[in-house]
This record gives sequence, structure tokens and C-alpha cells, in this order.
Amino acid sequence: MKKSLLVLSLASLFGAAAQAADAPAVATNFSLTTNYKYRGQDQGNNKPALQGGFDYSHSSGFYVGNWNSSIGFTNAGIEMDFYGGFKGELAKGFGYDVGVLQYYYPQKDKLVDFNTTELYAALSYSIATVKYSYTASKDYFALGETYQFVFGGARPKGTGTGYLDLSANYEVAKNLTLNAHAGFTQLSSELKNVGYENYADYKLGATYDLGSGFSLGGAVVGATKKDFYGDINKARVILTLTKSM
Repeated sequence: MKKSLLVLSLASLFGAAAQAADAPAVATNFSLTTNYKYRGQDQGNNKPALQGGFDYSHSSGFYVGNWNSSIGFTNAGIEMDFYGGFKGELAKGFGYDVGVLQYYYPQKDKLVDFNTTELYAALSYSIATVKYSYTASKDYFALGETYQFVFGGARPKGTGTGYLDLSANYEVAKNLTLNAHAGFTQLSSELKNVGYENYADYKLGATYDLGSGFSLGGAVVGATKKDFYGDINKARVILTLTKSM
């Protein structure tokens, strides 16, 4: 609750500044989803999740933001993402976005540390976007530390793990947009050397604009290598109700 109040307070503060300066802008969003999947993998034990955050942007192209979701694999039960960067146009209709993203998990008495830092760069044109994320932290969502905890020895590093994201959104009718995504996780050489496997993930669905800032989305989301990672990579039908302001 304290974290939620802090996020709302910061959003209100930036909102007031935006009205005064008439240059910055703040957008907030809140969602209820039947399952939170990240890069094709379940994050909440296949249970509903509450999500929300805010984005502060400036006319210069600079932006910062925070996004949060309930999860099921840590004792704190929450994921907090903090990010910032610059975006704009290289040419008419040809956009770019570069920045840094910190995944933060406020755990207590943690056995492993899931915190991960990534650098990202994206290009977009028309309905399509291509984005690449590079892991700058020593580990990639505790894969190395988990291996060390279970098997002992030196901890394999996750630095250099990459993620390629190809996405497209196409409005087929008024208020109805088709959403498609394909991604590929390329783990660091040290993680692969101890047995972890690269995998691909996918999403195919649609979003309907209900008006007044509300939207309803439905999609099939999953990932390959289910034989290695288990049911967290299983394809699932996910419904999400979002309110944007």
C-alpha cells in the first residue's frame, strides 16, 4: 500500500508540473489480467494479476516511468520496473527508442536475487517495431545464482543475455486492433554452458477500445522449450482489462 501511495503521489506531482509547464506529460495505466506472462513465461503461477504504473514524458523525447505487477515466485509478491530513455523520429514515420530498464524485486530473506538490469534499443515504422534488450547486470533473473544454489561451484554470469522482440499492431476495424509478437531469448554463453536453453516466445491476439480510457485484450501467449522449462512456457489464453489516463 505504501508503494502504491508513493506511485500515485509521484504521478500527481508530475501531473501538476505538466499542467504548469504545458510541456511534460504524465500517463497512468491500471490493469487486471488473468495471467501475467513475461517473454512467454508465467510470472504469477497462472493466476490473475494486478498491474499498473505511470510514464512521464517531455517534448524533448526524454521519458521515465514505473510499472508494477503482482507475481507468484517471490515472497514479496511484486515486481517493480523502473526505466528511462529517449525516443523520437529519425525520419518521418521512422521512430527510435533507447533506454535502460531495472527489474526490481523487493524480497525479504531471499535465497536468490532476481534483480536484473537491461539496456534496450528499438526501431519502429508503421505498424511494426523491432527491439533488442541486452543484460548489463551480472545475472539474468537469478538463473546463474539458482544454478549455484542448487549445484554449487562458481556462479555462471548472465551478462550479455539478449532478447529480440518483433511486434506489430494493426487496426482492422474501428476500435479493434490485432496484436502479434515473436521473441527470442539468447542466453549468455556461461548460462548455456551449464545447461540452460535458449527459447522463443509468441503472442497473437486483439485489443478492443471500449472508450473512456478502457480497453479489453485477449491473446494466446506461450513459449517453446516446454520440455526444459516446464508448464511456465505453456500456451495460455489471457484476458486483460486496462484503464489508461
